[in-house]
Amino acid sequence: MKKKIEILSPAKNLVQGMAAINAGADAVYIGAPQFGARSNAVNSVEDIEELVRYAHLFKAQVFVVVNTILYDYELAEVKKLIYQLYDIGVDALIVQDMAIMEMDLPPIVIHASTQANNRDPQHVKFLKDTGMKRVVLARELNLDQIKEISTATDVELEFFVSGALCVSFSGNCYMSVANGERSANRGSCAQNCRLPYNLIDENGNTLIANSHLLSIKDLDLSDQLPSLIEAGITSFKIEGRLKDMVYVKNNTSYLRKKLDAFLENNDTYEKASSGKTHYNFEAEMDRSFNRGYTDYFVNKRKEKIGSWDSPKSQGQVIGKLVETRANGYVIENYDKLNNGDGLYFINENNEPDGMQINVINNNIVVPNNFKNIKPGTMIYRNSDAAFNKLVEREDSTVRKISVKLIFTETAEGFQLRAIDEDGHESVSTLETKKEVAKNSESTLPNIKKNFSKTGNTPFIVDDIEIDFTENWFLPISKINEIRRVVLEQLVDIRVKEYHREEVQITKTDHPYPVSKLDFTYNVANQLARAFYKRHGVTEIEKAFELQWDPGKSRVMTTKYCVKYELGKCWRYNKDTMGEKLTEPLTLTHGENAYKLKFNCKPCEMEIWEKDAELEYDNEEDN
Repeated sequence: MKKKIEILSPAKNLVQGMAAINAGADAVYIGAPQFGARSNAVNSVEDIEELVRYAHLFKAQVFVVVNTILYDYELAEVKKLIYQLYDIGVDALIVQDMAIMEMDLPPIVIHASTQANNRDPQHVKFLKDTGMKRVVLARELNLDQIKEISTATDVELEFFVSGALCVSFSGNCYMSVANGERSANRGSCAQNCRLPYNLIDENGNTLIANSHLLSIKDLDLSDQLPSLIEAGITSFKIEGRLKDMVYVKNNTSYLRKKLDAFLENNDTYEKASSGKTHYNFEAEMDRSFNRGYTDYFVNKRKEKIGSWDSPKSQGQVIGKLVETRANGYVIENYDKLNNGDGLYFINENNEPDGMQINVINNNIVVPNNFKNIKPGTMIYRNSDAAFNKLVEREDSTVRKISVKLIFTETAEGFQLRAIDEDGHESVSTLETKKEVAKNSESTLPNIKKNFSKTGNTPFIVDDIEIDFTENWFLPISKINEIRRVVLEQLVDIRVKEYHREEVQITKTDHPYPVSKLDFTYNVANQLARAFYKRHGVTEIEKAFELQWDPGKSRVMTTKYCVKYELGKCWRYNKDTMGEKLTEPLTLTHGENAYKLKFNCKPCEMEIWEKDAELEYDNEEDN
C-alpha cells in the first residue's frame, strides 16, 4: 500500500479554504470562533461545517487549530467547542495545551502543534504514545534531526515548507507579552520581531542603527520535498492564515505541481486526496507576498537569513534601475512589468520604499508618485496587478474528479451509471418510450458529446461506454437530465461515504522526557498541570503570562543569530570575523531594550529584557 503525501494549506476563512482545495490542497487548517493562535482569523462553526463538506467531496481533510494556551475558566468552553467540531465532521484538532489531552473527548484525531516543543525524538515519541496521531515539527530542525525523529517513532510528521518564519522557537516567544501584554500563545502576537532596532555594544557604541535585526526571510523548501519525504515527512504545510487569496492559491498551486512531479509513476508514495486541478495561470511563489526566501536550517546553518531592510514584502526581482528620466525610469526587464504594479526598492537613506506604476510609455516606467532613485538600485515588484487579477478569478484553478459513465438500455427506458476514480457509484434511470433514430447515422457520438459536458460539477468524464441493441434516439434534454441527476447523486454519495478516522484518547502514565518544566512549557491551567504530574513531572513552573517579572525576563530563544549574520561567529567565521564585538550586545527600539546572550554549544541566541542579570560562558570553551 502506497504512503499518502499531503499538501496542507492555510484557510483564513471559508472562501479561502475552498480556494485552497480547488488549487490542489489535500488538507486545510482553519481557525474556530476562538482559541486559535491567530485571533484575526476566526470562523463560525457553520462555515467550518460547509468547508468540511466541500473538502470531503475531494477526500481532503479539514484540521481546526485550537492551539492557544488555556486558562482554567476557558476549559469548559474549549471542551464544548471540540464536541461541536467533532459533530460537524472535522478531521483533526491541532493543539498546544496538554489540558485538552486530559479532557473527556469524543474520538477525534489530535495533532500536536509546532508550539508543543517538538524538537527531539523523546518529546515527539512521548506525544505519539499519548494518542496523538501527528506532530507538527519545529521549523528549526535539519534533515538529520528529522530522520532521527522519524526513526524513533511512527507518528505522522508535518513540516512547514513555505511562508513566514517565527524567529523564535514556536511557542517560546514572549516579547509581545513583555512589550505590551499581548500574548502570542494566546493568539495576539504583536510581531515585535518585525520592528526596527539599534544594535549597541557594551561601550554604548551604535553598531547598526534602525534596522530590522530580528526580521528573517520567508521559508521556501519547494526544492526539498523529495529529501523531506525521505527523512519521514508526510505533510507539507504552508504558513499563512492571515494571508490573502492570491498567496494561498499561488503557493498551493506551486507546491502541488512540485509534489505531483515527484509522485508521478512513484511506486511508494501517492497523493493524499482525489481529483486533479487544472490551472489557468503559471504559479510562481515570488509573485505573491514574500520577504525573500531561505531554506532556514533544513540543510544546517550555511547562509544569512535576515531580512534586515524591511519586514514587508519585497516580491519578485525585476532588475536594476538604469536611468531616471523627467517623467519616469528606465528599468532592466521592464517588459515584465504591467500598469498598476507595485514596486519596491531601498532608497538612498537605506530605507524600504515603493511606488505604483501608472503607465509604461515607450519603454519608460511612469509612476503615480515620482521619486528620485539612484541608478543601479535593484527594483522588485511586490504587487503584480495582472497576475493578481488572473489568480483571483474563480476559474484560475478548477479541480475535477475523474468519472466513467456507462449508459445502457432497460425494459422501460435507459440507465446511466457513474463510477468515479475512487470507486463510488451512482445510478439513475430514465423511463421513456424508446424510439429508433429516423436516419441511419449513429446517435452514439452525439450522446457521448452531451454526456461529457459536466459544466460546474466537480467531475470530468474520462470514459463513456454505451451499450445499445438499436440506434436509439434521445432528446438532448433527456441526456442532460439523467447526467445531471447521476452526478448530483454522486456528490452526495462521496460526502456520505467519506471515511473519517477516529481515535479515542485514553489517559496514559508513561514518563515525560524531563521531570522539571520551566515557563517555556506554557502550563497555564490545572488540567495541564495534572497531565504532566501523571506523567512523572515533579516541578512545574507557571506559564510566562502568569508570572512575568517586568524588565528581567528571557523573552525569546532562537536558532537565528545576530553574530552569525554580522560575520562575527567564532565557529563559522573564525578566519574572517576580524575584531570581536564588545559584549553584551543590546537591541533598542524606543524605550525598549533587550540584551543578547549567545549560547554557542547548542548554537542558539537568547533575548532578555534590559534589567536581567546574565551569566556569560566563554564561548570558545563551549
